[in-house]
Amino acid sequence: MTEVIAVAIITLLAVISPGADFAMVVRNSCLYGRPTGLFAAAGVAAGVLVHVAYTMLGVGLLIASSTALFTAIKLAGAVYLVWIGIRTFRAPAELGVDLEDGPGLTRFEALRSGFLTNVLNPKTTLFVVSTFTQVVGPDTPVWQQAGYGVFMSAAHLGWFGAVALFFSGALLRERLLKAQKALNRVIGSVLVGLGMGLGFAR
Repeated sequence: MTEVIAVAIITLLAVISPGADFAMVVRNSCLYGRPTGLFAAAGVAAGVLVHVAYTMLGVGLLIASSTALFTAIKLAGAVYLVWIGIRTFRAPAELGVDLEDGPGLTRFEALRSGFLTNVLNPKTTLFVVSTFTQVVGPDTPVWQQAGYGVFMSAAHLGWFGAVALFFSGALLRERLLKAQKALNRVIGSVLVGLGMGLGFAR
């Protein structure tokens, strides 16, 4: 029971900690609407399952112990965030999106944006690997480890789904889109800043 509680607490703290996933879901929700934000949240949750899968296979230890491999993942994630940030910063002041179903991104593109942001996020790598190596015991059954992974993914889906619902609310989003040029620049700058911080972090 102690192991279950530890995994739950660590997961919830990791999920609500602001970072690249949060910024990406907020971006998609504000600029493109509720469906896009929710699909981005689903992409984040799917990305978590990738981290869990390779950790359970033992690849997570290789990534954590290989400086070169970990650095490569970190830099790839940094480049992706900077690229998305620059695109958002330079986006037209008027995207012409509808409050419920914006045409800016397809559902697949929204899903992909959340998925790539999470998969290329070294913070998630460290979170999953450290949880499975420091908290989950070696004698924990595989089915229980898989259950932890599903819980981690579900927690991300629940939290970021709520974030998407909040930031795509009609009233809030209508007000934000009235200052769309400034919104684009703020969100773009945050994403670029996260990417730069990620790239230069040791």
